[in-house]
Amino acid sequence: MKIFIVDDEGIVLESCRRVLESEGYEVACAKSVDEALIAIDPKEIVLLLIDIKMPFHDGIYLMNELKKQGKMIPTILMSGLNTPEIIAEAKKTGACQFLAKPFTPDELLKAVRQVTT
Repeated sequence: MKIFIVDDEGIVLESCRRVLESEGYEVACAKSVDEALIAIDPKEIVLLLIDIKMPFHDGIYLMNELKKQGKMIPTILMSGLNTPEIIAEAKKTGACQFLAKPFTPDELLKAVRQVTT
């Protein structure tokens, strides 16, 4: 199963990649929404893990663009801004889960398992 992570913070990408690969997941990463829009293939991806707040375009924008393209992929949104408004926006957009940063490897794996099983 391939998971695609989109986050502008390299440390988050690398940490999530390490945790997920240690559990047998295949992982691809992008540091921006624009990079992700080019690279995401819904035939290969079973789950998106997307940061909400990024420069230029945010995670909500990415989800909306993928919907416009007919690419419906289960998504976990994550953010360090954990206000009720951010969480409500994530749910409204259709995210399956919301992860508050910083999260532990166990919290990440629990969220991923809930969405992929």
